[in-house]
Amino acid sequence: MTNIILLGPPGAGKGTQATRLVKERGMVQLSTGDMLREAKTSGTEMGKRVAEVMDRGELVTDEIVIGLIEEKLKAGGGAGFIFDGFPRTLAQADALNALLAKLGQKLEGAIQLVVDDEALISRIVGRADEARAAGLPVRADDNPEVFADRLRAYYKSTAPLIGYYYHAGDLFTVDGMASPDAVAGQIAAILDQQAE
Repeated sequence: MTNIILLGPPGAGKGTQATRLVKERGMVQLSTGDMLREAKTSGTEMGKRVAEVMDRGELVTDEIVIGLIEEKLKAGGGAGFIFDGFPRTLAQADALNALLAKLGQKLEGAIQLVVDDEALISRIVGRADEARAAGLPVRADDNPEVFADRLRAYYKSTAPLIGYYYHAGDLFTVDGMASPDAVAGQIAAILDQQAE
């Protein structure tokens, strides 16, 4: 079983690559946001806890998120898991390591999609322009100011994970500015090397 984390700022292409890994390798994408929405309507005990917290407009605790991830890992159903949107902090990274160890699993690696911030902002603005030209709705965060704020928030909270996984010998980097196919090829090479 291959468990990986995709690291990178918003717009780096993590979602695109996760979708490909699900399709091409049979992995399961664990998106924190999707899991919370699913749990909220599930009717399970954990789901009721999530619903109560979210209905109060509060942030869901790390303990609850880890509980949801544990449920998914125990359910299995794939060739491995892609952690998307988690961990976001060093405490969450420690909690994930402890959970994987408890379940007799491990992390194969944290794959960082390295991007150029200015080019990334141009990419996001281009995506918004294309949507407008096609008469499609434009995402609220697809404007330079909002996106720059999201980048700052990413670097403040999530960037320390890069050092964390580098120190553990689990960090791999790919050129996130390459074409989606080229990025997928780089990720595939890392996964194949780790499987040997």
